[in-house]
Amino acid sequence: MNDAAPATQPETFYLKDYTPFGFDVDSVELIFRLAPDTTRVLSKIHFTPKPDAADRTFFLHGEQLSLISARIDGAEVTPELTASGLTCDVPDQPFVWGAEVEINPQANTALEGLYMSNGMYCTQCEAEGFRKITYYPDRPDVMSTFSVRIEGDEKVMLSNGNPVDTGGGFAEWHDPWPKPAYLFALVAGDLVNHPDRFTTRSGKEVLLNIWVRPGDEHKCDFGMNALKKSMAWDEEVYGREYDLDVFNIVAVDDFNMGAMENKGLNIFNSSCVLASPETSTDSNFERIEAIIAHEYFHNWTGNRITCRDWFQLCLKEGLTVYRDAQFTADMRSAPVKRIEDAIDLRARQFPEDNGPLAHPVRPESFQEINNFYTATVYEKGAEVIGMLKRLVGDAAYYTAVDLYFDRHDGQACTIEDWIKVFEDSTGRDLQQFKTWYSQAGTPRLKVSETFADGTYTLTFRQSTPPTPGQDHKDPKVIPIAVGLLSAEGAELVPTTVLEMTQAEQSFSFEGLDAQPVPSILRDFSAPVILDRETSAQERAFLLAHDTDPFTRWEAGRELAKASRIAMVKDGASPDAAYLEALKTLVRDDTLDPAFRALVLSPPSESEIAQALADQGVTPDPDAIHDAAETFAQTLAQSLSDSLPRLFAATLVDGPYQPDAIGAGSRALNGRLLGLLTRIDGGEAAARQYEEADNMTVQNTALACLLKAEKGESQSRAFFEQWQDDRLVMDKWFALQVATARPERAPTVAAELTKHRLFTIKNPNRFRAVMGALSMNHAGFHQADGSGYRLLADQLIALDALNPQTTARMCTAFQTWKRYDDARQALMLAELERIKSTSGLSRDTNEMVSRILDA
Repeated sequence: MNDAAPATQPETFYLKDYTPFGFDVDSVELIFRLAPDTTRVLSKIHFTPKPDAADRTFFLHGEQLSLISARIDGAEVTPELTASGLTCDVPDQPFVWGAEVEINPQANTALEGLYMSNGMYCTQCEAEGFRKITYYPDRPDVMSTFSVRIEGDEKVMLSNGNPVDTGGGFAEWHDPWPKPAYLFALVAGDLVNHPDRFTTRSGKEVLLNIWVRPGDEHKCDFGMNALKKSMAWDEEVYGREYDLDVFNIVAVDDFNMGAMENKGLNIFNSSCVLASPETSTDSNFERIEAIIAHEYFHNWTGNRITCRDWFQLCLKEGLTVYRDAQFTADMRSAPVKRIEDAIDLRARQFPEDNGPLAHPVRPESFQEINNFYTATVYEKGAEVIGMLKRLVGDAAYYTAVDLYFDRHDGQACTIEDWIKVFEDSTGRDLQQFKTWYSQAGTPRLKVSETFADGTYTLTFRQSTPPTPGQDHKDPKVIPIAVGLLSAEGAELVPTTVLEMTQAEQSFSFEGLDAQPVPSILRDFSAPVILDRETSAQERAFLLAHDTDPFTRWEAGRELAKASRIAMVKDGASPDAAYLEALKTLVRDDTLDPAFRALVLSPPSESEIAQALADQGVTPDPDAIHDAAETFAQTLAQSLSDSLPRLFAATLVDGPYQPDAIGAGSRALNGRLLGLLTRIDGGEAAARQYEEADNMTVQNTALACLLKAEKGESQSRAFFEQWQDDRLVMDKWFALQVATARPERAPTVAAELTKHRLFTIKNPNRFRAVMGALSMNHAGFHQADGSGYRLLADQLIALDALNPQTTARMCTAFQTWKRYDDARQALMLAELERIKSTSGLSRDTNEMVSRILDA
């Protein structure tokens, strides 16, 4: 049978239209006969019609499949094929569907379904990749057990669940836990394993493996330890025990995302699991630890309990991101983790919430579900979980989650199911809280205050600006963590959570001798924008005295933004009081080095651009960049007498350890080295580069030298040393663009796309160059439009190969309307050029259309 012609008009799917599938899938049996260009997939699927189903249409998803044969109960049938699947007349009783299809993994550059990565067979089925493997009801609410036989010449052949049998040219696997097709996984290739074991709290022994390409075995220790820590933590904190005999992780070079939680067989982007001190930075180690935890935690929050439909994606992702954040906070520094999460949310999710791509945590519609793997679903979804826990309290939270596991194990659920367990276990009405899932946009909290007769009153007014498709916003439930300080810095009122439910609401504190200094939104208690008129003196006071690490850091951040904005708008000099406050903090060795490093980390140029836009000022990327350089230079000069001593004090003695203590010291060391390089011409950085015994120090020193345009010889040496290590080379590619002068950044990026080690087909390498360009704010926004043209050229070329990565990279254009008319016109032209590309994928078409239509 021939493949059906491709569809021409993307279909829009709506949450309100959800209808259950008309059949139960009792079991699935698959046989894979592997061949790079002609893999055969034989399926035997046991269906039972649902007696009460409203729709008994037998439709199986299938894309880019060559159907060889189809059978029902052994008799051949001829189904009707379309570009998206097939339909067929079926019996009104239990039956067995059988099909044989042929697919071409070697030609699958989209990295969805079954594809090849450097000679290794690999799958990625979330969200809708299984339909590119065989015909199936590829939807998350269809769950079944899977038995898999893999036939081929590969050394290692893996699938979900437990191994059943293996022999010459085959391997058989069975997963006893019902799962949706998006959790199916298969890997086959020349792999070696890094084994270990874990004993669960009930005494069950689990075999653990990290499978890698030969030569990468020495990069598995940290990942394995992170996995074992995750398993122990999930038992201790959430009471969740692992439920199979084996847990496999596979490192894959070509992967669109960070990792995938397939039941018992997690597939990881190599960059998210392979680590060694020589090749990985502290941030790599922390990210690997968090991602391994995230994917493991999905075993319960995503696998054992999955989402009914893709509109409920935040049900598994928001909850699991929150759980991995808890884990990282316990493994490392909770205050630093919370500040880093706030930085990330503001850098990625706030612009999304305030632009053309705004959507609720639970979207109402989509054309391509891959476009909703966003910061809103993941990070804001996690913030919603955190607010819920803050409102009900720790004990009530864990009681409700236990009820969630008990009530819904083995089910495909909705946000309503999640909210209901909290209502049932706490007795609270959470229907207003649920608006966090249905309304897009970042709430603004405007604060005013009064003090009279010993009573201090805070009045909050909440509002959320209109977003695409949502002009009206109802008041949300907002937990506002507040503390009150005396003029001497003593804490008068410890952290108290105020529960705001109205558009305007006041809260009073009585029995005070004098007007206190408020510390508002402690621990970043809600993902909102706080609008409170306050003086630089009060911010400096909070920076010096606040007992809450987040609001202390926030005070410094606001001082930094105010100074930078004044420099851009009014040509002011860097704020002297803020410089003095920074100098005091950086010299205070009683403070956590990681916290001092965060305080020294300036607001990004994009953050300043957004702050100017919020004030009605059109941001000038060049002026913002000049102000950033002037501020950094001024700070370096003001610290010049003490910088060498401070820098030397942060050098870490002894062998490298990827722990929080060492990472914090190296982070502060890196910030100080950047300042020191501005006054010593790069001498300290060059010396540190030569003496480096780990990638964190080496990479930091090279970045400082390149930024100062002093690192040409070191960059060549770095390349010669690491050119055979693909992950380190991603760092080298990114550094060239990230450290380039703005006027040079598009040219440097363009030259790198012609480099012999650049390949557009590898998502990591593509993001290393094009992602670095989009993050080089003034470089990407060059007035001549060269940055826009280059990115558009690359996206058009990539879309034909890998629509997922293309669509996600289009977000670089989402803030196009905040700039001047000339830049807007240039970006608009590139967006329209992308959209008019013949054969544009539905992923990219939807993303560009949403950016243009807002």
